[in-house]
Amino acid sequence: MKRLRRLPLADQPGHALVGVLRMPETTISPLTSIIRRVVGAILFLFAAVFIVYLDRDGYKDANGDGVSFLDCIYYATVSLSTTGYGDISPVTATARLVNIVVITPLRVMFLIVLVGTTLEVLTERSRQALRIQKWRNTVRDHVVVIGFGTKGRSAVNALLAEEGVETNQVVVVDTDQQALDAASALGLITVHGSATRSDVLRVAGVQRARAVVIAPNRDDTAVLVTLTARELAPKASILASVREAENVHLLKQSGADQVVVSSETAGRLLGIATRTPLVVDMVEDLLTPQTGLAIAERPVEESEAGGSPRHLPDIVLGIVRDGQLYRVDAPEADAIEPGDRLLYVRKVTPAEDLPR
Repeated sequence: MKRLRRLPLADQPGHALVGVLRMPETTISPLTSIIRRVVGAILFLFAAVFIVYLDRDGYKDANGDGVSFLDCIYYATVSLSTTGYGDISPVTATARLVNIVVITPLRVMFLIVLVGTTLEVLTERSRQALRIQKWRNTVRDHVVVIGFGTKGRSAVNALLAEEGVETNQVVVVDTDQQALDAASALGLITVHGSATRSDVLRVAGVQRARAVVIAPNRDDTAVLVTLTARELAPKASILASVREAENVHLLKQSGADQVVVSSETAGRLLGIATRTPLVVDMVEDLLTPQTGLAIAERPVEESEAGGSPRHLPDIVLGIVRDGQLYRVDAPEADAIEPGDRLLYVRKVTPAEDLPR
């Protein structure tokens, strides 16, 4: 018997990815949810009353005194609630057709709204499927973060501190459900699965991402993820973290644009702290974009071209020219050229300290 071939994750429809790809939830209070449902039920009820009242001559009352507006409300109420006493009934073909085509669907919608808590799982799953499909069709130039441990969380915090970066532009990929729950609580889009698999990265939209941050707990995993990500996204900027410096060349050969050695960087700071602990505080301040001082990048203004970066009011650390970084003391940085970008120390204003 021929076995059916299962489609890769990236080729499956949105409803099949519920549980794998998770969109952030918009939290509302229970009272708000109840009010919305009651309002919806009332709207369905009045729609039924209006329809019955327009065709009231097609209905027969057991009392034989005709159908009044109050009778229409009564009939709509008992009909939508499926009570149906039978004292008022449609007698003409038009009234019966309206009951089949309009009143019955309204009855179903009325019950769905009032008994929505029992259908919450189905409703949520359908809503997630629609949001997933919409996101997959529109996502562009986002950032994919592989691993939501200590390094991944810090990277996300730094990303969200940047101006113009929203939570829906960051996708977290991890195998740990608790880590994904923490990311989802921040409003981030999450993908459950191993980033070493190309179909998982495709679900995260890595082929259309502007940057990929690789921060797993193991260096060998980082190498494999980098290889896979570079194959899928040849133009994306890939930034990876490793624990050991001897693995940096492997990441570079695998396609990483920048590699950060976490263990050696921490070790250097610890060594500096034994002699000049306040230097560590200053480095920490520069690396924390939300407060104090921060390292930033900006384009060169027309009035600055031709001058020296040392004469600018900003504290310039280096010049980026044609993708190459030159420190401020390098000969190439003696004069600013049009099209350069400046790495400088920026003062974070109180308005920027406020959470966005």
